[in-house]
Amino acid sequence: MMNIEQFVFNPFRVNCYVLYGQSGDCIIVDPSISDKSEQDLFTRFIENKSLRPLMIINTHGHVDHVAGIEFLKDKYAIKAGIHRDDLFLLNNAVEQGLFFGFRIKKPPSPDFYVEHNQIVSLTDSKLEIRHAPGHSPGSVILYSRSDNFVITGDVLFEGSIGRTDLPGGDYNTLLNSIKMEILSMPDETKVYPGHGPSTTVGDERRKNPFL
Repeated sequence: MMNIEQFVFNPFRVNCYVLYGQSGDCIIVDPSISDKSEQDLFTRFIENKSLRPLMIINTHGHVDHVAGIEFLKDKYAIKAGIHRDDLFLLNNAVEQGLFFGFRIKKPPSPDFYVEHNQIVSLTDSKLEIRHAPGHSPGSVILYSRSDNFVITGDVLFEGSIGRTDLPGGDYNTLLNSIKMEILSMPDETKVYPGHGPSTTVGDERRKNPFL
């Protein structure tokens, strides 16, 4: 069984997730850490749980979700991955941040690219990567069939969907991604979004005004 720890970091209130199993190996999703206090909070959790970070996976390349990549790579000597269609956003993160008044260092280049239908293994659990463009060209979601949850990044929120007015965003593409890649999941699937509270696929199918 996979455990999920959620942190809320930086002025954009991004959900950063740590996924870990009984062995202590863990994957970090959307490392949004932006200052010393957030760094300390995160590292204390890793130490207290005796976890071993294996890799970083970004759901997409917007500045608020990539702020902590360099810190975590330096701290734990791990590799970071993103979908190649969002490389231009990762490379432009400093400029994105300045537009919003949020200063970060230029994130390091990705060590690997995640792909649609790629399987990432963690102890006795597996995560399925699904390409879900629309919020950004390279947005991905991470789905665990066995543990019945999905991390949606900024594709789907409780009662809302990701914005599509940023570079590479497209409203119709986003709705199609949600329909094909998320609403095809069982209603009881727990949804862990990039911002805000968790929800379920069924609740969003019934109540989300955009769907």
